[in-house]
Amino acid sequence: MNFNMSIKENLETIQSSIPADVTLVAVTKTKPVEIIQEAYDAGHRIFGENKVQEMAAKYELLPKDIEWHMIGHLQRNKVKYMASFVNMIHGVDSLKLLIEIDKQAKKHDRIINCLLQVKIADEDSKFGISTQDAETILKDEIVSELNHIKVIGLMGMATFTSDMTQVKSEFIKLKTLFDELQSIKRDNIDLSVLSMGMSGDYSIAINCGSTMVRIGSSIFGARNY
Repeated sequence: MNFNMSIKENLETIQSSIPADVTLVAVTKTKPVEIIQEAYDAGHRIFGENKVQEMAAKYELLPKDIEWHMIGHLQRNKVKYMASFVNMIHGVDSLKLLIEIDKQAKKHDRIINCLLQVKIADEDSKFGISTQDAETILKDEIVSELNHIKVIGLMGMATFTSDMTQVKSEFIKLKTLFDELQSIKRDNIDLSVLSMGMSGDYSIAINCGSTMVRIGSSIFGARNY
């Protein structure tokens, strides 16, 4: 098997299976720089990592026109390590984190795109805020004063289960919230991105209204640990 070919083919297969208006984030966590370079050479530019240090190390070694997305759980003390280059942070799960992202982005005179992570799964291991908290954060006066972040959407992860009926209902829950919160508009709030769906459930997510899918194993094979 020509490995170069397979990543390129996998990317092409997935791109052709998703609508043109859905963004593909290629999830490269645990993958070496050479593999990411292969995807880059195949024309892909948007990559997702779930650990800040790993992303920062890869950023240093790879082409600078890559759009880096932080998709994992984020601790406030780690924001500073990627504030100079990260394009989008998917896992914003508190007002305090949003304030910290703004503070660090300001140091680099940048605006960082953020998604609020809403907990839709019924698993304790999943992070995220309640639907009520999402609305509370967006309406908080403090947020209107943050000039170096832009909240552009929501992110959610469905329960890890083979019951696709449950997965679908969780995605619909997030889409419903997304539609409701779109009426909240400020200079730094404009919800247009709904990030939901991964390798195992992205087609369902897209059918439920996802505009951004996070796919790793279907492109790069099983994870390396």
